Amino acid sequence: MTFAPLQNDTFLRACRRQATPYTPLWLMRQAGRYLPEYKATRAKAGSFMGLATNVDYATEVTLQPLERYPLDAAILFSDILTVPDAMGLGLSFALGEGPRFAHTVRDEAAVNALAVPDMDKLRYVFDAVTSIRRALAGRVPLIGFSGSPWTLACYMVEGGGSDDYRLVKSLLYARPDLMQRLLAVNADAVAAYLNAQIEAGAQAVMVFDSWGGVLADGAFQQFSLASTARVLAQVKREHAGVPIPRIVFTKGGGLWLDAMRDLDCDVLGLDWTVNLGHARRLVGDVKALQGNLDPNVLFAPPERIEEQVQAVLDSFGAPHAGAGTGPTHIFNLGHGISQHTPPEHVAALVEAVHRRSRRSVTS
Repeated sequence: MTFAPLQNDTFLRACRRQATPYTPLWLMRQAGRYLPEYKATRAKAGSFMGLATNVDYATEVTLQPLERYPLDAAILFSDILTVPDAMGLGLSFALGEGPRFAHTVRDEAAVNALAVPDMDKLRYVFDAVTSIRRALAGRVPLIGFSGSPWTLACYMVEGGGSDDYRLVKSLLYARPDLMQRLLAVNADAVAAYLNAQIEAGAQAVMVFDSWGGVLADGAFQQFSLASTARVLAQVKREHAGVPIPRIVFTKGGGLWLDAMRDLDCDVLGLDWTVNLGHARRLVGDVKALQGNLDPNVLFAPPERIEEQVQAVLDSFGAPHAGAGTGPTHIFNLGHGISQHTPPEHVAALVEAVHRRSRRSVTS
């Protein structure tokens, strides 16, 4: 496949720890429910899965935020739970209730029945990637993604979201061998899924370890971190001669930055509880950092948003400038944008990040 030449590579340069004229910016869940145009498209689709599985609709909603804001990357519109759905667990989204699985994985028989799914069952995702990449016409890069093996396991065992993760943690502690078996299948499936997204046109890929932070110290390293490392060992580092940055985001993972610095990825995403300067001292020489404005800042007036933008930029400090590579920063939220966020406040955020981070760069 051939695509239009990339016009704005700021995000990809920052992923590779190369100097950029300003700090690039994109937002987790930037295509979503805070935009009235998204709500209109979802209404046409009839359901979340109707939206996510329709190539034209998925393309439309991915591009919607880019029509409003000069963001530096697009991210595929999909869901982290498409992989277990393709395993036959029966994913659905009840209005206002979040994701649910018709079938759960809670015993040895259910774990043994799992297998890496036929990627053709996820063809709608790969077709959407190609469609979005073409529709972008080189405006900005496209990010593909998946949930982490541990995060997928949480939903597969619990059957949906959870307040206490009692069922998945019970399985982990009672049968760690069974949990490792489940995570191994998930890791191999996630790797195959991300590689297929890359082949379809994704220019970077991200692993969302949304629930890694609910684990105890020791359990995080043994189950979440190790299974993410298994994914990264299999994911393409380049495609058609072009490097493909790999990003890992662990919500609540700030405690384990010293361990995550050794992950075979290019970028570590950080939630809002982490001091960027501290993170840079730990990992900044070997990884780019992404984050980490508290999403609730976007409910404050624009002048307060600008103050908090500056605080995040100051926390990281001056990024690498000049030739070669060095510490770089990609601005993002510390988690997904809230559906209640005023769209005009996002405009204020994007403008403030670009204006306040602009600098002269020599190559």
